[in-house]
Amino acid sequence: MDGPTVSFTSMADGTRGDYDLLARFEDEFAAGTADRVLAQLGELSGSLAGYQVDRLEHSLQTATRAYRDGAEEEMVVAALLHDIDDLLAPHGHGELSALVLRPYVTERTWWIVRHHGLFQLHYYAHHLGRDRDARDKYRDHPWYRDAVDFCHRWDQCSFDPDYDSLPLSFFEPMVRRVFAREPFSLAPRRHA
Repeated sequence: MDGPTVSFTSMADGTRGDYDLLARFEDEFAAGTADRVLAQLGELSGSLAGYQVDRLEHSLQTATRAYRDGAEEEMVVAALLHDIDDLLAPHGHGELSALVLRPYVTERTWWIVRHHGLFQLHYYAHHLGRDRDARDKYRDHPWYRDAVDFCHRWDQCSFDPDYDSLPLSFFEPMVRRVFAREPFSLAPRRHA
């Protein structure tokens, strides 16, 4: 490897200097998160066989609807990125997408993205012999209605090839601002 490296081969043998070096590199790497997220979003182009739009267009439509509806910036970014990990985790993308966002958004936004797949079942599960009301197990959760609204107003209706979505370049500064935030603790937290 080029450049400075740590002195250890086992983490237990590391020194303060080793971990200071790694912290510097971690900070530099973390500063590029928005670039990697935007690149991953670009990978959604051309995917989503069977629908009239690809995953990127679906994401742009969802974010555009949230933006035009007056949603706060972090929710607009969440709407843009809610399916970002569909390519890696098609059967659990909400949880993985939520983990990408979690250090930078409130618990409410994280919870909505994490559970949106279950809430989306309401629109089609009955056609496949599944429970369209599976989301109701969260009926008493404080963000239940927010997740219902996220799916109803922005997500489930964003498969329209004629919708006038805003371009990715419009959302890029928002993504950069959200990912430039000081990360929240990954420990359980309460943010409205």
